[in-house]
Amino acid sequence: MTGFGAGRAQAGTETVAAELRSVNGKFCDVRAHLPRDFAGLEQVVARLVKSRIARGVVDVTVRREATGAVPGMAPAIDLPLAAAYAKALRELQAELGLAGEVTVHDLIGLEGVVTLADRTPDAGPLAEALERALSAALDSLEEMRKREGEALARDLGARLTALEKGAAAIRATAPESVEAYRDRLASRVAELSRGVAVDPARVAQEVAFFAERADIAEELTRLASHLSQMRALVGSDAPAGRRLEFLVQEVNREVNTIGSKSQHAGIATQVVELKAELERIREQVANVE
Repeated sequence: MTGFGAGRAQAGTETVAAELRSVNGKFCDVRAHLPRDFAGLEQVVARLVKSRIARGVVDVTVRREATGAVPGMAPAIDLPLAAAYAKALRELQAELGLAGEVTVHDLIGLEGVVTLADRTPDAGPLAEALERALSAALDSLEEMRKREGEALARDLGARLTALEKGAAAIRATAPESVEAYRDRLASRVAELSRGVAVDPARVAQEVAFFAERADIAEELTRLASHLSQMRALVGSDAPAGRRLEFLVQEVNREVNTIGSKSQHAGIATQVVELKAELERIREQVANVE
C-alpha cells in the first residue's frame, strides 16, 4: 500500500527529520537512508517500522538539521604536534639567541595544530529524537494508508458481491445442466436408433453418470466459504494481504473446476465473468497490507 509520512523531533540544538515513502510489496522491506552519524541505528529504524507496517517497501530518509553556526563540526587540537612545535621553537630560540617565550598564539597558527573535525554526536538524545521523529512519520503514513485502505475495502466489497451473485447464479443453473444433458441424450439416441426400442434404464444410467461427473455442489460450497472468509478479512483492521492472496488462488481453483465439470453454456458464461472479476480482485489485493 502506498503512502507518505513525515515527522520531526528536537535534540538539543539539532532537529531530526524523518520521511517515509511506501509502495506495494509482498513483505516488509525497509530501506534506510541515514546520516553517517546514525549508521549504527539502522536496525533500530527497521525494527520500529516493522512493528507497525506489515507489507510494503518502505524508504526511510533521516536528516540532521543543526541550528548552530557550524553544523556537525568542532575544533580539534593536536596536543602532541603542538608540543613538538613548542620544543622545536625553543631549540630554535636557543640556537639563534632569540629573546621571548613561545606562546599559545605562536602555536595555534601553525599547520595541523588546530583543525575542524566532525563533532561526535551524543548518541543517546539523537537516538531518542530519531525514534520520536520516526514515530510521528509512521503516524502520518498510517493515516494516509488508512484512507487508501478504506477505499480499497469498498472496492473489494463490491467485487466480492459480484462474485457471490455469480456463484448464486451458477448454483441456480446447475440442475438445468443435467436436464439439458438428458434431453440431448434422448434426442441423440432417438436419432441413432431409427425406431429401435431403447432401454430407458440404460438412458437413465447414462444421465446418472453424467450428473455425478458434473456435480459442482462441493466446489460451490468451498467457493462460498472462501468468499465469506475474504469478506471477513476485508472488514478486519488486521493485516490481511497475504491471506487474501491465498484465498484468491483458492477461489480461482474452484472456479476453474466448476468450468471444467459443467457443460452448460450459461454456467460457462458465468465462469468467464467470475474469472474476469477475480483477476481485478487479484490486482487490488496486491495493494492490501
